[in-house]
Amino acid sequence: MPGTIYTKKGDKGETGLYSGERVEKISPRVEAYGTIDEFNSTLGVAKVFSSPRVAALIEAIQERNFFLASELATAEPEKVVKKVDEAEVTDIEKNIDGLSAELPPAEHFVIPGGTKSAAFLHLARTVLRRAERQILHLAKQENVNPVLIKYVNRLSDYIFVLARYANIIDGGGDLCISRDGTFMQKKEKK
Repeated sequence: MPGTIYTKKGDKGETGLYSGERVEKISPRVEAYGTIDEFNSTLGVAKVFSSPRVAALIEAIQERNFFLASELATAEPEKVVKKVDEAEVTDIEKNIDGLSAELPPAEHFVIPGGTKSAAFLHLARTVLRRAERQILHLAKQENVNPVLIKYVNRLSDYIFVLARYANIIDGGGDLCISRDGTFMQKKEKK
């Protein structure tokens, strides 16, 4: 095998950004793109348990996440390989609208769980929300593409809808909670 996985360059708590700079592994930038990596891995687990349709949608998100992470791992905007743009936000909105049209309205809080796919999608959504907070923290200190922030916010909505889809269309329904207690929300029969 030519080469090894370890470089020993990070042994003192630093890592290299995509743009070449060395930073501490605890920097807000590394925290942000590291959490996107965690989100992407969580999506991978969800994908294993998903229907073919949901798995394909997850895979498309995962592919895009590599560009998202690389943008966060680049301190110099001119060195970004592919910036998140408004067209990608619009694409997510279209996907949300398309899937939502197949689901009953979300009028109550959804208790995470249900199918294995939905449970892991809910977990992925919370990891992404943490990444969003870290990105916002980073944006207070350094230059961050504002469309990237919008994209991540919309992406968490999309993951929520995917989890609902995995429960309602592929499973037995969403367990919801209201002031009156819990109940199953299922697809309405036509």
